[in-house]
Amino acid sequence: MSKNVFRFAPSPNGHLHLGHALSALLNARAAVALNGRLLVRVEDIDRTRCTPELERDMFEDLAWLGLQWERPVVRQSDCFAFYRAALERLQDTGLVYPAYLTRAEIKGFVSEQEAAGEAWPRDPDGAPLYPGDAAVLCDAELRQRAVSDAPFALRLDMKGALERIGARPSWQEAGAEGGGLFEPPVSVEADPAAWGDVVLARKDTPTSYHLSVVVDDARQGVTDVLRGQDLYHATSVHRVLQDLLGLPQPVYRHHRLVLDTDGRKLSKSNGDTSLKALRAAGMTHAMLRRRIGL
Repeated sequence: MSKNVFRFAPSPNGHLHLGHALSALLNARAAVALNGRLLVRVEDIDRTRCTPELERDMFEDLAWLGLQWERPVVRQSDCFAFYRAALERLQDTGLVYPAYLTRAEIKGFVSEQEAAGEAWPRDPDGAPLYPGDAAVLCDAELRQRAVSDAPFALRLDMKGALERIGARPSWQEAGAEGGGLFEPPVSVEADPAAWGDVVLARKDTPTSYHLSVVVDDARQGVTDVLRGQDLYHATSVHRVLQDLLGLPQPVYRHHRLVLDTDGRKLSKSNGDTSLKALRAAGMTHAMLRRRIGL
């Protein structure tokens, strides 16, 4: 019988914080409980923000937490060929199109619509859905951008993707923090349309988080994805891509988040409660476990 395979997949674009510690320890605990395997994957697509120094600090933090994981570690920066191949398969279906609107143009257009009293739809993360180039740019401007090597994103035609799949996808959700590890998962109906036409890649980067994560999980044989509740709704997008690419579906578990004193999700960009700083200040394992509710 094949073993359960869990993975902890941080990005070295900032120092790990208490929320990462919770996720890492829950994955490790689940792997031990199910006599499974634990992988660590480095999600370093953003080569500008992800640095060798931050990766080194990340592994020091994980070692301090006592994690034991399999080697070698997979780095996404070494896997662009796999993402490019998956993207080409999706392009062959006719479901991927270039989108030339900049973030500023999208924001400006949506602000105008909302100022005029129109409620513009937003995705589960609060970002406005893509309006389509034709809503903002005239035909001449679109042609000019296409021939002038302007920056673009490659987006998935979500309506077309759902029509191709032929049925609304669902995923298998199990208990996140131990209570459901030995119980059958329940089916959750996905809502990919809530995300609109998501970005799959950009002109200079052949992948996005959504595309790379489903390719990586399939390539590494991941059977159980245990991650934060902030990625719960993103599972809808991942299920569409898995169906379009013919990839296996893991069982998902979404754990609670560690919040700051104001009830906000911890953030690398704000330097919130980094493990490196807490270790330097003398935090012990026992203190950390109490702080994150373990």
